[in-house]
Amino acid sequence: MVLLSNPLKNDLSHIFLNENIVPNKKKIFFLSMKSVKLHSQLSRLVVNSLVFLLLFSLNLSAQEADVANGEKIFKSTCAACHKLDKKLVGPALKGITDKREQEWLISWIKDSPGMIKSGDKLAIQVFEENNKLPMIANPQLSDQDIIDVLEYTKGEPVAQKTAVAVQEVDPGVARGKELFKTNCAACHKMEGKLLGPELFKIGDKYEAEWLKLWIKDNNALIATGDKLAKKASEYSAIAMTPFPQLSDEDLNDLLKYFEVGDAKEVAVTAVTSSKDEEIFNKPGFGVLPTLGVTILAFLLLWLIVTATTAKKVVEDEESTGSMLKTLIFNPFLRFLAILFFLLLGAWLLFGWLMQIDVNEGYQPIQPIAFSHAVHAGDNKIDCQYCHSSAKNSKTSGIPSANVCMNCHKSITEYNGELFGDYTKEDLDNEIQKIYDAVGWDKDNLQYKEGAVEKPIEWIRIHNLADFAYYNHSQHVTVAGVECQTCHGPVEEMHDMYQFSPLTMDWCITCHRETEVDLTESGYYKNIHDQLAKQYGVEKVTAAQMGGLECGKCHY
Repeated sequence: MVLLSNPLKNDLSHIFLNENIVPNKKKIFFLSMKSVKLHSQLSRLVVNSLVFLLLFSLNLSAQEADVANGEKIFKSTCAACHKLDKKLVGPALKGITDKREQEWLISWIKDSPGMIKSGDKLAIQVFEENNKLPMIANPQLSDQDIIDVLEYTKGEPVAQKTAVAVQEVDPGVARGKELFKTNCAACHKMEGKLLGPELFKIGDKYEAEWLKLWIKDNNALIATGDKLAKKASEYSAIAMTPFPQLSDEDLNDLLKYFEVGDAKEVAVTAVTSSKDEEIFNKPGFGVLPTLGVTILAFLLLWLIVTATTAKKVVEDEESTGSMLKTLIFNPFLRFLAILFFLLLGAWLLFGWLMQIDVNEGYQPIQPIAFSHAVHAGDNKIDCQYCHSSAKNSKTSGIPSANVCMNCHKSITEYNGELFGDYTKEDLDNEIQKIYDAVGWDKDNLQYKEGAVEKPIEWIRIHNLADFAYYNHSQHVTVAGVECQTCHGPVEEMHDMYQFSPLTMDWCITCHRETEVDLTESGYYKNIHDQLAKQYGVEKVTAAQMGGLECGKCHY
């Protein structure tokens, strides 16, 4: 039988010889040797079983998604423009898988510009709905990465890395919290005013049944002439969105959450502290090794001169005395000793003078506890969003307070991980310092009338000598140097400090080692081609481009 010549024959024979599955097993088995019809049926059975198992395994693998990995990718790739529960630059992404097909979302995330160019109607619609703001393509993400991100956007809880003790919460409160994030968080906070009033303990001010009617359709309630509804509508110039889709159970859960608020979490965190390092704790210029070699050379020379000038050596004691006398009374050795100490003193003095204004590690206390790790690291804010002049001018610029207010009009409190010795209250007060500087009323969401703006007196950290010329745009725009090259991993620094020494030797070393590709710049193309031919290389260094000429930095 052809079928039983297959490697699967042993498995099939077990099926046929199982009395529970096929009665009269022997008869059927031997009849199958002669029956083409049964052979065909068995073949289809095997093929269909294998196809089913294959599809089942593929379906299982497709459904496996790592929510933790999705959260990580979301924070590193998507969080600059999207939030889960409300609109940022792009739309809110929570529940996006319920609105769009997974295959379409994978294609959109990987290459949204390509989909728009191809004429995909849904892609064009999404593009136009979001004010025609282009979305960055992410070809580096695999299908599995995107599936993980989409799983994270469903809002399922992710296992936390820190041990957290949380008081027990009514399941209805948890559902109410999710409903709040989805429907209310864009305009309301639990504590503190946003566009609308704070909602914590709102049930103490209004009846539950009235609140349900207001949330479900406030316009209809106002139209009935309800005095309380009319008064509530005057709270904000922006009309509240009705939510007719919310069921009575949803509204009850929302009111439960408004009553209880967030469960207080007690996170077990390790607070580490480290001593400030000494700025000048390392001997520079090779002073100590050079000094040691010089002393050894002097002792050797002393022994040679003493041995050749001493007239006689009688015994060991007398030999020692004779050598000491030679050291003291020999004019050449006295001259050599004086010369040695003069050179040593000049060397040490020069080494000490060369450390003046080398401020590597300088970390002053700033007037506001601004954390680059929170802004550039956690929130992925591009350096040039705040230091916008770095690409166009000599200096990188210090952002004015109104740049801070672009975000902090809505962000009135700190809800991230604590750092240093700060408490949440401390960091909230640091944000308040910005409001005090610009005269912003966070309760009424407007600038105070007649308020006098006060400059924030930031302390400069990186400061080159006046006789050294440095141009940020030349390095950032023309050479494409990353900010971290000079300033270090700023996305990991809570308190900013001077990472590099910024000495002349440090600059020259960088110019000698850095290859600069300027072939795409028409201004430099000719000189680049000439130098590449002269040095026999494809890319020339900054030094070969004239980066060691004195007049480039000192003129």
